Amino acid sequence: MQRPEPWHGRCQLQFQSSPAGTHHQGGCSAPFKLLRADRGDDGRCELPLLHTAGGLVGGDRLSIDLDLGVASRSLITSVAAQKVYGSLGRSRLHPEGRWSQQTVQCTLEDDSDLEWLPQELVLYADALYEQQLTVTLPENASFLSAEIVRLGRTAAGETLNQGCWRSALSVQRIGRAEPRWELVDRLSLGGDSLAGSHGLAGAPVFGSLVWAAPMPLSSDAIRRLQETIRADRDGLEGTMRLSSLDQGLVARYSGPSSRDARFWFSRIWSHTRALRGLSSPRIPRVWPLQEQPLARQTFTTNRQALPATTN
Repeated sequence: MQRPEPWHGRCQLQFQSSPAGTHHQGGCSAPFKLLRADRGDDGRCELPLLHTAGGLVGGDRLSIDLDLGVASRSLITSVAAQKVYGSLGRSRLHPEGRWSQQTVQCTLEDDSDLEWLPQELVLYADALYEQQLTVTLPENASFLSAEIVRLGRTAAGETLNQGCWRSALSVQRIGRAEPRWELVDRLSLGGDSLAGSHGLAGAPVFGSLVWAAPMPLSSDAIRRLQETIRADRDGLEGTMRLSSLDQGLVARYSGPSSRDARFWFSRIWSHTRALRGLSSPRIPRVWPLQEQPLARQTFTTNRQALPATTN
Protein backbone atom coordinates (compact mmCIF):
# COMPACT_ATOMS: atom_id res chain seq x y z
CA MET A 1 0.00 0.00 0.00
CA GLN A 2 1.34 3.40 -0.96
CA ARG A 3 1.73 6.07 1.71
CA PRO A 4 -1.04 8.70 1.36
CA GLU A 5 1.29 11.65 1.94
CA PRO A 6 5.05 12.08 1.58
CA TRP A 7 7.23 12.27 4.70
CA HIS A 8 8.84 15.49 5.86
CA GLY A 9 11.40 14.45 8.46
CA ARG A 10 13.16 17.13 10.48
CA CYS A 11 16.24 17.06 12.68
CA GLN A 12 17.57 20.02 14.65
CA LEU A 13 20.71 19.61 16.76
CA GLN A 14 22.90 21.98 18.74
CA PHE A 15 26.40 21.09 19.96
CA GLN A 16 28.19 22.75 22.87
CA SER A 17 31.68 22.26 24.25
CA SER A 18 32.29 21.44 27.93
CA PRO A 19 35.32 20.28 29.97
CA ALA A 20 34.13 16.68 29.48
CA GLY A 21 33.81 17.06 25.71
CA THR A 22 31.10 18.06 23.27
CA HIS A 23 27.47 17.31 24.13
CA HIS A 24 24.35 17.73 22.04
CA GLN A 25 20.74 18.72 22.49
CA GLY A 26 17.75 18.96 20.19
CA GLY A 27 15.60 16.35 18.53
CA CYS A 28 13.98 15.04 15.39
CA SER A 29 10.66 13.94 13.93
CA ALA A 30 9.72 10.80 12.00
CA PRO A 31 11.15 9.18 10.02
CA PHE A 32 14.36 10.36 11.73
CA LYS A 33 15.58 8.77 14.94
CA LEU A 34 18.71 9.62 16.92
CA LEU A 35 20.78 6.73 18.23
CA ARG A 36 23.08 6.82 21.23
CA ALA A 37 25.95 9.24 20.84
CA ASP A 38 29.54 8.09 21.43
CA ARG A 39 32.32 10.15 22.97
CA GLY A 40 35.11 9.99 20.42
CA ASP A 41 38.74 10.95 20.78
CA ASP A 42 39.52 14.63 21.31
CA GLY A 43 36.10 15.01 23.01
CA ARG A 44 34.18 14.69 19.74
CA CYS A 45 30.46 13.88 19.86
CA GLU A 46 29.84 11.04 17.36
CA LEU A 47 26.15 10.81 16.57
CA PRO A 48 24.43 8.25 14.27
CA LEU A 49 21.22 9.34 12.55
CA LEU A 50 18.71 6.66 11.56
CA HIS A 51 16.12 6.99 8.78
CA THR A 52 13.42 4.53 9.85
CA ALA A 53 11.25 4.57 6.72
CA GLY A 54 13.47 2.20 4.73
CA GLY A 55 14.04 4.67 1.90
CA LEU A 56 12.72 7.76 0.16
CA VAL A 57 9.85 7.81 -2.33
CA GLY A 58 8.82 10.65 -4.64
CA GLY A 59 7.90 13.78 -2.70
CA ASP A 60 9.65 12.82 0.56
CA ARG A 61 11.64 15.61 2.22
CA LEU A 62 14.36 15.62 4.87
CA SER A 63 15.53 18.77 6.67
CA ILE A 64 18.59 18.77 8.95
CA ASP A 65 19.87 21.80 10.90
CA LEU A 66 23.21 21.54 12.71
CA ASP A 67 24.52 24.33 14.94
CA LEU A 68 27.98 24.01 16.46
CA GLY A 69 28.92 26.23 19.38
CA VAL A 70 32.37 27.61 20.13
CA ALA A 71 35.11 24.92 20.21
CA SER A 72 32.61 22.05 19.81
CA ARG A 73 33.44 18.95 17.76
CA SER A 74 30.98 16.57 16.17
CA LEU A 75 30.80 13.69 13.70
CA ILE A 76 27.37 13.03 12.16
CA THR A 77 26.83 9.82 10.23
CA SER A 78 23.94 7.60 9.12
CA VAL A 79 23.17 4.07 10.28
CA ALA A 80 22.72 2.59 6.80
CA ALA A 81 22.83 3.43 3.12
CA GLN A 82 19.97 5.72 2.07
CA LYS A 83 17.77 4.28 -0.68
CA VAL A 84 15.81 6.44 -3.12
CA TYR A 85 13.09 4.56 -5.01
CA GLY A 86 12.02 5.13 -8.61
CA SER A 87 9.46 7.86 -9.22
CA LEU A 88 9.09 8.34 -12.97
CA GLY A 89 6.06 6.54 -14.38
CA ARG A 90 5.17 4.99 -11.03
CA SER A 91 2.05 7.02 -10.18
CA ARG A 92 -1.11 7.88 -12.09
CA LEU A 93 -1.28 11.20 -10.24
CA HIS A 94 2.35 12.10 -11.00
CA PRO A 95 3.48 10.14 -14.07
CA GLU A 96 6.30 12.67 -14.57
CA GLY A 97 7.69 11.66 -11.19
CA ARG A 98 8.29 13.60 -7.98
CA TRP A 99 11.60 14.69 -6.50
CA SER A 100 12.80 13.48 -3.12
CA GLN A 101 14.71 16.24 -1.35
CA GLN A 102 17.24 16.63 1.45
CA THR A 103 18.31 19.99 2.86
CA VAL A 104 21.19 20.26 5.34
CA GLN A 105 22.04 23.60 6.98
CA CYS A 106 25.27 23.81 9.03
CA THR A 107 26.24 26.84 11.12
CA LEU A 108 29.63 26.75 12.86
CA GLU A 109 31.07 29.13 15.45
CA ASP A 110 34.70 29.88 16.33
CA ASP A 111 37.10 26.90 16.60
CA SER A 112 34.31 24.38 15.98
CA ASP A 113 34.75 21.21 13.93
CA LEU A 114 32.03 19.32 12.02
CA GLU A 115 32.46 16.07 10.09
CA TRP A 116 29.38 15.23 7.98
CA LEU A 117 29.88 11.61 6.85
CA PRO A 118 26.63 9.93 5.79
CA GLN A 119 26.77 6.44 4.33
CA GLU A 120 26.20 5.69 0.68
CA LEU A 121 23.18 7.02 -1.24
CA VAL A 122 21.65 4.45 -3.61
CA LEU A 123 19.34 5.68 -6.37
CA TYR A 124 17.07 3.06 -7.91
CA ALA A 125 16.11 3.20 -11.59
CA ASP A 126 14.05 6.31 -12.46
CA ALA A 127 14.64 7.95 -9.07
CA LEU A 128 14.61 11.75 -8.78
CA TYR A 129 16.66 13.17 -5.92
CA GLU A 130 18.08 16.59 -5.07
CA GLN A 131 20.12 17.67 -2.09
CA GLN A 132 21.26 21.00 -0.76
CA LEU A 133 24.10 21.41 1.72
CA THR A 134 24.76 24.93 3.02
CA VAL A 135 27.64 25.67 5.39
CA THR A 136 28.48 28.92 7.16
CA LEU A 137 31.65 29.03 9.24
CA PRO A 138 34.37 31.42 10.44
CA GLU A 139 37.99 31.32 9.28
CA ASN A 140 39.12 29.19 12.25
CA ALA A 141 36.46 26.44 12.01
CA SER A 142 36.72 23.12 10.17
CA PHE A 143 34.10 21.39 8.02
CA LEU A 144 34.54 18.02 6.31
CA SER A 145 31.93 16.38 4.10
CA ALA A 146 32.23 13.08 2.20
CA GLU A 147 29.32 11.71 0.19
CA ILE A 148 29.05 8.76 -2.19
CA VAL A 149 26.15 8.07 -4.55
CA ARG A 150 25.46 4.89 -6.54
CA LEU A 151 23.41 5.57 -9.66
CA GLY A 152 21.35 2.41 -10.09
CA ARG A 153 21.57 -0.98 -8.43
CA THR A 154 24.38 -2.24 -10.64
CA ALA A 155 24.63 -5.62 -8.87
CA ALA A 156 21.14 -6.32 -10.21
CA GLY A 157 22.04 -5.05 -13.70
CA GLU A 158 20.12 -1.82 -13.15
CA THR A 159 21.04 1.72 -14.21
CA LEU A 160 19.58 5.06 -13.19
CA ASN A 161 17.62 4.96 -16.46
CA GLN A 162 15.65 8.25 -16.79
CA GLY A 163 16.33 9.31 -13.20
CA CYS A 164 18.45 12.21 -12.01
CA TRP A 165 20.62 13.26 -9.03
CA ARG A 166 21.20 16.92 -8.25
CA SER A 167 23.45 18.49 -5.64
CA ALA A 168 23.96 22.09 -4.51
CA LEU A 169 26.79 22.70 -2.05
CA SER A 170 27.86 26.10 -0.75
CA VAL A 171 30.50 26.92 1.86
CA GLN A 172 30.76 30.53 3.04
CA ARG A 173 33.38 32.00 5.36
CA ILE A 174 32.27 34.69 7.80
CA GLY A 175 35.25 36.63 9.13
CA ARG A 176 36.30 40.10 10.17
CA ALA A 177 36.26 41.23 6.56
CA GLU A 178 33.44 40.73 4.07
CA PRO A 179 31.98 37.20 3.83
CA ARG A 180 33.59 35.13 1.10
CA TRP A 181 32.60 31.97 -0.71
CA GLU A 182 34.99 29.08 -0.09
CA LEU A 183 33.07 26.86 -2.52
CA VAL A 184 29.88 26.96 -4.59
CA ASP A 185 29.32 23.61 -6.29
CA ARG A 186 26.36 22.65 -8.49
CA LEU A 187 26.11 19.17 -9.99
CA SER A 188 23.46 17.31 -11.97
CA LEU A 189 23.84 13.68 -13.09
CA GLY A 190 21.23 12.26 -15.42
CA GLY A 191 20.59 11.72 -19.11
CA ASP A 192 23.65 12.26 -21.33
CA SER A 193 25.93 13.09 -18.39
CA LEU A 194 25.73 9.49 -17.16
CA ALA A 195 27.30 7.96 -20.26
CA GLY A 196 29.03 10.92 -21.92
CA SER A 197 32.81 11.35 -21.91
CA HIS A 198 32.39 14.76 -20.23
CA GLY A 199 30.30 13.18 -17.49
CA LEU A 200 30.64 9.82 -15.76
CA ALA A 201 31.38 7.82 -18.95
CA GLY A 202 29.19 5.00 -17.68
CA ALA A 203 30.65 4.82 -14.17
CA PRO A 204 27.91 3.92 -11.66
CA VAL A 205 29.51 5.54 -8.58
CA PHE A 206 30.27 9.20 -7.93
CA GLY A 207 31.75 10.67 -4.78
CA SER A 208 32.76 14.10 -3.52
CA LEU A 209 34.79 15.14 -0.47
CA VAL A 210 35.18 18.74 0.69
CA TRP A 211 37.37 20.00 3.51
CA ALA A 212 37.24 23.61 4.63
CA ALA A 213 40.33 23.87 6.82
CA PRO A 214 40.48 25.93 10.02
CA MET A 215 43.75 27.60 9.03
CA PRO A 216 45.63 28.70 5.91
CA LEU A 217 48.19 26.16 4.74
CA SER A 218 51.59 27.02 3.35
CA SER A 219 52.27 26.10 -0.28
CA ASP A 220 54.73 23.46 0.95
CA ALA A 221 52.14 21.95 3.29
CA ILE A 222 49.55 21.83 0.50
CA ARG A 223 52.04 20.20 -1.89
CA ARG A 224 53.00 17.50 0.62
CA LEU A 225 49.37 16.85 1.49
CA GLN A 226 48.39 16.47 -2.16
CA GLU A 227 51.31 14.14 -2.85
CA THR A 228 50.30 11.94 0.06
CA ILE A 229 46.63 11.85 -0.92
CA ARG A 230 47.47 10.96 -4.52
CA ALA A 231 49.73 8.15 -3.30
CA ASP A 232 46.79 6.77 -1.33
CA ARG A 233 45.01 5.99 -4.61
CA ASP A 234 47.32 3.01 -5.24
CA GLY A 235 45.39 -0.24 -5.37
CA LEU A 236 42.03 1.48 -5.76
CA GLU A 237 39.93 1.30 -8.93
CA GLY A 238 38.34 4.37 -10.51
CA THR A 239 39.18 7.94 -11.45
CA MET A 240 40.26 10.08 -8.50
CA ARG A 241 41.02 13.78 -8.76
CA LEU A 242 42.12 16.38 -6.24
CA SER A 243 42.10 20.19 -6.23
CA SER A 244 42.74 22.97 -3.72
CA LEU A 245 40.47 25.61 -2.25
CA ASP A 246 41.65 28.94 -0.87
CA GLN A 247 41.67 27.22 2.52
CA GLY A 248 41.02 23.51 2.03
CA LEU A 249 40.58 20.91 -0.70
CA VAL A 250 38.08 19.04 -2.90
CA ALA A 251 38.39 15.37 -3.94
CA ARG A 252 36.25 13.62 -6.58
CA TYR A 253 35.73 9.95 -7.34
CA SER A 254 34.06 8.29 -10.30
CA GLY A 255 34.26 4.59 -10.98
CA PRO A 256 32.75 1.17 -10.33
CA SER A 257 33.31 0.80 -6.60
CA SER A 258 31.67 2.61 -3.69
CA ARG A 259 34.09 0.65 -1.48
CA ASP A 260 37.13 2.20 -3.18
CA ALA A 261 35.58 5.67 -3.00
CA ARG A 262 34.98 5.16 0.72
CA PHE A 263 38.54 3.90 1.25
CA TRP A 264 40.14 6.90 -0.49
CA PHE A 265 37.92 9.40 1.30
CA SER A 266 38.60 7.73 4.66
CA ARG A 267 42.34 8.14 4.13
CA ILE A 268 41.90 11.81 3.24
CA TRP A 269 39.79 12.19 6.37
CA SER A 270 42.68 10.79 8.40
CA HIS A 271 45.11 13.27 6.87
CA THR A 272 42.89 16.24 7.73
CA ARG A 273 42.91 15.08 11.34
CA ALA A 274 46.69 14.65 11.37
CA LEU A 275 47.27 18.13 9.97
CA ARG A 276 45.63 19.57 13.07
CA GLY A 277 47.39 17.27 15.54
CA LEU A 278 44.15 15.39 16.31
CA SER A 279 43.72 11.68 16.92
CA SER A 280 43.39 9.42 13.89
CA PRO A 281 39.73 8.67 13.11
CA ARG A 282 38.11 5.44 14.17
CA ILE A 283 35.51 3.96 11.83
CA PRO A 284 32.03 4.59 13.34
CA ARG A 285 30.49 1.50 14.94
CA VAL A 286 27.43 1.68 12.65
CA TRP A 287 29.43 1.35 9.42
CA PRO A 288 29.13 -2.21 8.07
CA LEU A 289 32.72 -2.64 6.91
CA GLN A 290 34.59 -5.90 6.67
CA GLU A 291 37.84 -4.18 5.71
CA GLN A 292 39.72 -1.33 7.34
CA PRO A 293 39.84 1.60 4.90
CA LEU A 294 42.68 3.25 6.81
CA ALA A 295 45.00 0.24 6.74
CA ARG A 296 46.97 1.23 3.61
CA GLN A 297 47.41 4.90 4.39
CA THR A 298 50.93 6.15 3.81
CA PHE A 299 50.67 9.29 5.93
CA THR A 300 52.46 9.14 9.29
CA THR A 301 50.17 10.60 11.93
CA ASN A 302 52.73 11.69 14.49
CA ARG A 303 50.29 14.10 16.16
CA GLN A 304 52.36 17.07 14.92
CA ALA A 305 50.57 19.44 12.57
CA LEU A 306 52.18 20.58 9.34
CA PRO A 307 53.24 24.23 9.24
CA ALA A 308 50.60 26.80 8.39
CA THR A 309 51.05 30.28 7.06
CA THR A 310 49.35 33.54 7.87
CA ASN A 311 50.25 35.12 4.54
